[in-house]
Amino acid sequence: MRYCPSSNTFILFPIVEQLVPSYARGMPEIRILSDQVANQIAAGEVVERPVAVLKELVENSIDAGAKKIEIEFRNGGKSYLRVEDDGLGMKPDQALLALERHATSKIRKASDLNKVGTFGFRGEALPSIASVSRFVVRTRSLSAQEGTEVFVNGGKMIHCKECGMPPGTRVEVSHLFNSVPGRRKFLKTEVTEATHLVHMAKLYALAHPSITFILIEGGRTVFRSPACEGPADRVREIFGKGLADSLAPIHAEESDLLMDGLLGKPGQSRSTRKEMIFFVNRRPVESKTISYAVLEAFHTFVPKGRFPPAILFLEIDPAAVDVNVHPSKREIRFRNEPQVRSFILGSVLSHNRSAASSVHEFAQTEVKIEYEEEDGRQVPKMDPQALEIFGRKQAGVQVREESRPGQYPNIDHTKHENHPPDKTDPISEPSQPAKPIIERKLVGGRRDPGAEWKFLDRAHGDLALFTTPQGMVALHTRAAYERVRFEQLEDGLRNSNRSASQALLLPEPLEFDGIDRSNLDASLPRLRQLGFILEEFGRNFYRLEGCPHWIDPEHAITYLRDFLEIAREKGGAIQVESFIRQALERQANYSHETKGDFSDEEMIELVDQLLCCRNPYVCPRGRPVYFEIPIRDFETRFKRKL
Repeated sequence: MRYCPSSNTFILFPIVEQLVPSYARGMPEIRILSDQVANQIAAGEVVERPVAVLKELVENSIDAGAKKIEIEFRNGGKSYLRVEDDGLGMKPDQALLALERHATSKIRKASDLNKVGTFGFRGEALPSIASVSRFVVRTRSLSAQEGTEVFVNGGKMIHCKECGMPPGTRVEVSHLFNSVPGRRKFLKTEVTEATHLVHMAKLYALAHPSITFILIEGGRTVFRSPACEGPADRVREIFGKGLADSLAPIHAEESDLLMDGLLGKPGQSRSTRKEMIFFVNRRPVESKTISYAVLEAFHTFVPKGRFPPAILFLEIDPAAVDVNVHPSKREIRFRNEPQVRSFILGSVLSHNRSAASSVHEFAQTEVKIEYEEEDGRQVPKMDPQALEIFGRKQAGVQVREESRPGQYPNIDHTKHENHPPDKTDPISEPSQPAKPIIERKLVGGRRDPGAEWKFLDRAHGDLALFTTPQGMVALHTRAAYERVRFEQLEDGLRNSNRSASQALLLPEPLEFDGIDRSNLDASLPRLRQLGFILEEFGRNFYRLEGCPHWIDPEHAITYLRDFLEIAREKGGAIQVESFIRQALERQANYSHETKGDFSDEEMIELVDQLLCCRNPYVCPRGRPVYFEIPIRDFETRFKRKL
């Protein structure tokens, strides 16, 4: 800026003048954008990449009642993408109108948005796609004698003419984003874009098993899936036998909620969420509500950092879900999220427990454990009817030990039999010896009644080794003990008054800051429901006089502070059942820390009790309890038959 004496004013330098806000220099005139520019702007929200084009076109085909949908693409969908169906088709005037913005047959008034029952409803997809590509649509209605072809290039109408074709619609999109080079350079590699296209096609094929889907990439058929009965058949066809065999069906209903699908069997987990697939009213969605509920239900069935395979279909009243949250419609919101979360969590948790209990049902065949001499020491020997962890058929046994005179005089071997526990037994005393789990169907997916399970020795502290006709078994004794103790505590809690308390010998004084004090006041009803007894005696001071009967009093303060910490993180919305489960996990862990090493006879009893567990495959935190080394692996290593 410099001063001009002649005009008695200050003059801005050109470069500085450019930085002055537009309102200081005069506001430009407001104009209405042309339809072409408006469509290109809208395309930025609706059409992010080729897979978004595929999604919109396939949804239109499904809404049109198609029984067969064929998809073809080249170069990751950048150069060519075709979707063809045998649906209702369109008349000539309807084909032209479909390319106008906000032209749709799905809704008529604003209130229709509250109960959307179709996939498309905004009327933005086709004009947005046509504005950023070479767009050709050929369509013929069922009543028409001839079809209609409409060609649009970069948003400009080239021609509209008659054409010959069967009833249905065929849409070809080529040279995507050629008219918007800035968008095209942000696309990923052809391989990446092709991966997204294949995955999206599989999702819609999975959601609609009654429709035949064909996917072609560069002239090569990726998959051809004819119409089938349900998602289980389609999973096997397009995802492969491996995933299909690792899933079990689930069905649950509650008032206006219905859920079907497939869930991972006990012990199945993945390193990513890729195989956690959710549909709401047959629409593939991303929902934290569903995802978190499933993960919480699998908390004790998969290790931390792993994810269960899950394909779930939730049917809900369209008025109870908002799909108009995001332009891509992938994100949704439930009007009653707590209800949906509780329904999914309870259903999946119940399914997991049932699946774990039904994977290996045992017939009441009694098998005796005898002993044999080996290297100068006594080791347990299994007869031909013994339990075998890794057999291929389901069977059942009741295991008890054949005691020899004078051998292990302090061990009551009748405890090996499956008896219901005495409901009066205290379950919170650390000194209480482990008791067998109540009689139940046992879980052991691969067991042959005639197979042997022979104990060898212990190794590296917590490992126990066994041989079977199929190979060797490595058992983690700590994980096994935690699983047994966890289910004992869980069963004891289930068969007793949950809110019962045990008085502390010496009440513990507690001091809380302002936030924790507020959380404590809000959480007192739930804490009393759990069995905590707290008395106020001064500002921000409480006295802990009692704790739940199912936890060790020594750790009562730790549990209480954990409860308040979780309440603080979740804004007070803590789930009592979730907290109880975490407390039981910790209590089982504490029990092992005070247990010490296992003797040979305790090892036998531990295995006996483990096989009675509902879910013997993983510890309470989801880590494996045992695994098999098949004999074929040894043969591969040694390059000879054993």
